[in-house]
Amino acid sequence: MGNSVVHFEIIGKDGKKLQDFYSKLFDWKIDASNPMNYGLVEPSGNGIGGGGGAGEGAGHITIYVEVADLQAALTKAEGLGGKTTMPPMAVPGGPEIAMFADPEGHQIGLVKAGTG
Repeated sequence: MGNSVVHFEIIGKDGKKLQDFYSKLFDWKIDASNPMNYGLVEPSGNGIGGGGGAGEGAGHITIYVEVADLQAALTKAEGLGGKTTMPPMAVPGGPEIAMFADPEGHQIGLVKAGTG
């Protein structure tokens, strides 16, 4: 079996407005009670968890795929025509993550297995 998508992220200029929109649209219970006001969505049924909030620049939606080794996955992505956009880092109080752009520029996140 391949690696699983384990998290999604929706970022835009007005994080609160996006959180309210998706909460009402899909009946998501969003918890933004953290210093970054990052709204966390708990997984339900056969869905995955996610989150979202405010960010700089153009808004975006990112999926996060769980991998055993962040650097190995980035190296493999680069070998296939992708580009590392964020090297491995530890999120304060959270998992270890990294990001790359695929050959068409789509941003994809990686989460180190066992840290999320």
